[in-house]
This record gives sequence, structure tokens and C-alpha cells, in this order.
Amino acid sequence: MFQNPEISLEHLPSLDHVDWQPLHDRYVAEQVVARTGTLAFLVVLMCVVEFAPPVEIPLTLLRWGVLGLFGAALLTWPLVAVPRQGYIVRDKDIVFRAGVLWRSVTAIPYNRIQHVETSSTPLNRHFGTATLKLFTAGGAGGDMKIDGLPADTAEQLRVMILEKAGASIEQS
Repeated sequence: MFQNPEISLEHLPSLDHVDWQPLHDRYVAEQVVARTGTLAFLVVLMCVVEFAPPVEIPLTLLRWGVLGLFGAALLTWPLVAVPRQGYIVRDKDIVFRAGVLWRSVTAIPYNRIQHVETSSTPLNRHFGTATLKLFTAGGAGGDMKIDGLPADTAEQLRVMILEKAGASIEQS
């Protein structure tokens, strides 16, 4: 007979006292370099706009001031966001947290994982990082992507998760 007993809120597991694993030490620098490329593109675009038709000086100063503020925010954001990201590898699942303003914590049980892959761009390889992507049976809403992992750790996690997911499939 099916039973579904109630669990007391005091007995729920807590993530407050777990040892969150940080992302790669060089991931902040990688993000700053990537964002510098975006900022350089915006500066070139601004130069094209600025020097094509004649414009008044106050408007020019306003545009460059806005671009400067945007650029400063763009380049400093990784310093704020990356330390707030982390992951935990547990016996039955993997948990990832991210976010500064909008925070999220995602846990994916190994028995729901259908596919795992690692990927790296040339910039990732230069900084020694990789991305781990987990694909679940539930579709895109249940997938997980962890950027900024050390490349060897990402590969080790991929192999371990595939083994655990395969073992849970074989036992079903």
C-alpha cells in the first residue's frame, strides 16, 4: 500500500552548514577579459556614432559618461557575482547556487540526468576553466550549467556523474 508520511520542517536538510565549492580562482579574471571585449566593441560603436554627424559637446559628454558608468559596472560585476556561486557534490545529487540580486539554488538528482558534457572556449582554455552542462529528463527547465570550473574538475565530475546516473538507471 502506498504511504506518504509527512516530514517535520525541523527534519529538512539544510544547505547553510555545507562546504560550498568555489569556482576556479581565475574565473573572475576570465570574465573581466570577456567583458572587456564587449566594452571595446561598444567603444568602437560609440566612436562611429560620435564622429559621423556633428554633435553638441554636452551630449557627447553625456554619452561617454553613460558608457563609462556602464563599462565600470560591466567590468566589476564578476568581482561581486562569482564569489556568490558555488556547487556541492553529494551522494545522490549535485547542487549549484548562483545570483546576487536574484538568487537560485538548483539540485539535480543523478537519477534524473540523461546527458553530461563539458565544453570550453579558447578563452576558457587560456584560463584553465571549463563548463559542465547537465541535461535532465525534464527538459530545459531542469538543466544545469556550471561555468568557471577548473578544467580537470569538470572532466572528473562529468565521469563521476555519468557513472552515478548509469548506476541508477541500471538499478531501476
